[in-house]
Amino acid sequence: QVQLVESGGGLVQPGGSLRLSCAASGFILDYYQLGWFRQAPGKGREAVSCISNNPGHTWYADSVKGRFTISRDDAKNTVYLQMNSLKAEDTAIYYCARRGGYGPFPGDASEYNYWGQGTQVTVSS
Repeated sequence: QVQLVESGGGLVQPGGSLRLSCAASGFILDYYQLGWFRQAPGKGREAVSCISNNPGHTWYADSVKGRFTISRDDAKNTVYLQMNSLKAEDTAIYYCARRGGYGPFPGDASEYNYWGQGTQVTVSS
């Protein structure tokens, strides 16, 4: 069955870096659009970054542009989110998700029909 498993979250100081991984199974990664979303306490889920199937078109929220980089390794069936220059406002649970169809990024969260369990990212001194 389809599974998405995130890892790589943790506690980091402001200005630090983390790399999140999303290991996919049960489907071929490069057939689908994938996204990273996050949800902070008391806030709604927001799209952070997306990557298309081949040839790898990407999208970033304005709040992370220039600091985060999304990538995919189709041989490993894994999507990554490299997060640099982290800020306190990046603190959230981060989820990866697979989109059910194709369309402009980021699309609504309801268009993503498979989600991982999430990984906590805390940015604090």
